[in-house]
Amino acid sequence: MASFLWDAEKDEENRKKHEISFDKAQYAFADPNRILAIDTTHSATRETRYFCFGDLEDGIVTVRRTYRNEVIRIFGAGYWRKGKRIYEG
Repeated sequence: MASFLWDAEKDEENRKKHEISFDKAQYAFADPNRILAIDTTHSATRETRYFCFGDLEDGIVTVRRTYRNEVIRIFGAGYWRKGKRIYEG
């Protein structure tokens, strides 16, 4: 599995707001049916951002992430309806 990294404070905020830790969210990448997509709305010239839509035991999770030094940096995750619609497409 790939290497993952995240900010501990951002992880705590995400847990409170969306009820999922980044530690758990990283397992969306292990879903053989996951969908990877570019986040064209939030990508910038200096950094491209991506989505991973994957199935976890609690449902379909959307993971917002980027790559930094060949490591996947997670900065957001949640069980969002839009992500579920894309996954179930």
